[in-house]
Amino acid sequence: MTYFKVIAMSAVLALGAAPLAAAPDGLWLTGPDRHGNVAHVKASKCGAFLCGVIVDAYNKTGQKISSPNVGKRVFWDMRPEGDGTYKGRAYVPALGRDYTAKMVPSGNRMLVKGCAGPICMDQTWTRLK
Repeated sequence: MTYFKVIAMSAVLALGAAPLAAAPDGLWLTGPDRHGNVAHVKASKCGAFLCGVIVDAYNKTGQKISSPNVGKRVFWDMRPEGDGTYKGRAYVPALGRDYTAKMVPSGNRMLVKGCAGPICMDQTWTRLK
């Protein structure tokens, strides 16, 4: 084999062995809000991008609760950035506002971060399915 063929084959093998970034679609458990309540968020394709909707809510003891936020879209237009992150918009029900947002999935965890100007908040979500 020529030198260039060896280099090309090595590059193909290295790319094939590289770990793939975790896909953020699925069911996620949010971090607790200021009352200790958590939610299950279903992340799925919405057109060309990703969005997430609250499908269930639970109190701090794990009991399912009725919440006006069930059915609300909490993120949308999430686009892959090529470095394993997704950027788009997120709605924070406790604040009644939407923000620029970033999601960084890694295995069964995902960092979800939203910013309004220089002030940012984040949570780590856990994959359920």
